[in-house]
Amino acid sequence: MEYRRLGRSGLRVSEVVLGSWLTYGSSVDEPGTAACVRAALDVGIQTFDTADVYALGRAEEVLGHAIAGLPRTDLVLATKVFWPTGKGPNDRGLSRKHVVESCHASLRRLGTDYVDVYQCHRFDPEVPLEETVRAMEDLVRQGKALYWGVSMWTGAQIADGLRLARAAGGYGCVCNQPELSLLERSIEAEVLPVSRREGVGQWVFSPLAQGVLTGKYSGGVRPPGTRAADTQRNRFLEPYLDRKTLERVDRFAALAAELGMPPARLALAWCLAQPGVDAVVVGATRPEQVRENAAASGTRLDGATLRRLDALFPPAH
Repeated sequence: MEYRRLGRSGLRVSEVVLGSWLTYGSSVDEPGTAACVRAALDVGIQTFDTADVYALGRAEEVLGHAIAGLPRTDLVLATKVFWPTGKGPNDRGLSRKHVVESCHASLRRLGTDYVDVYQCHRFDPEVPLEETVRAMEDLVRQGKALYWGVSMWTGAQIADGLRLARAAGGYGCVCNQPELSLLERSIEAEVLPVSRREGVGQWVFSPLAQGVLTGKYSGGVRPPGTRAADTQRNRFLEPYLDRKTLERVDRFAALAAELGMPPARLALAWCLAQPGVDAVVVGATRPEQVRENAAASGTRLDGATLRRLDALFPPAH
């Protein structure tokens, strides 16, 4: 496993990060979660990403149980705040009240005194940005979060947040967690250029487009036990299951075979080759998936391969 600095910060994260969305605490039971975490550590993945809203807090709980007893300094833990965690009017968003209270709740569930990175899960247009920035900066000053970041913010929102933080003598966000894959390249137009200019790193989610880029859904087949076959969890990948997209994925899989690697490794290596991308956040339901995804770390793609991938999946404009 190779490691990179997250943006311009001094924090080093594994190129492959184990995430929790739609897996731990829901479709994967606690023993299965522990097995995946052990597999991650065995291959050098030391960075784990979750959120308070994943499985309504259960994802943080089972991750906390899986890492209990491990040296805290060996781990990089990240979680998020924004989405509703209760029925009260203040149980959502990025108000100072919700940010601080949610941070405390996440720390309890994770069984730790601090998280390495605390992230605003979305932008909140109903709360003054200065209020959110100050709340995040205060958590950093208190040592409850070592760094803070954002997720799915636009380039303009990232720049505005940094301006406010710096004006107040703060640190500012060090990272953004957007969606990026060969099938979803919209951040290339604005988010990546602004982030590179400002020194904000990207650790991207859904780099396999919800598993579509593994080639498992070739011909529109939805194998039993896969996410596409699960009506409770497949709503995010439905846009990728049309005939034309799957035909392109078939050609992509053929290219991967030509290069002598699984499609998943090629898809992850492409993300890691993008300027400004520091890590990919992957989901895994079995230890072997963790090991397969980890193999993408250190994989280098030459210019000819990158051009062929651009031709197959054109960049966003």
